[in-house]
Amino acid sequence: MKYRKIVSATYILNIVFQAAITLVTPALFFYFIAWLFVSKASAPSWLYVIAIVLGVLTGFASMIKFVLSAMKSLEALERANEKRDRENEEKKNIR
Repeated sequence: MKYRKIVSATYILNIVFQAAITLVTPALFFYFIAWLFVSKASAPSWLYVIAIVLGVLTGFASMIKFVLSAMKSLEALERANEKRDRENEEKKNIR
């Protein structure tokens, strides 16, 4: 039983780190693309602002999708654990 709490805490920590990476990665990618345009193609520097805002919005949408999906699977895992616990208790009561 105790190990399940540790596994759940680790799983939640993993979700938090992946959500942060999912938020930041598109912003960095769009910043890099803007840097290429500004430095190599002499594009105006306000392109950085547009790229970062677009990257953050894209990352935010992606992060929300990821967190909702992860929470759904976490709930299913917890339900399966509860069902297994009930079955084990019933087996103990029968004996």
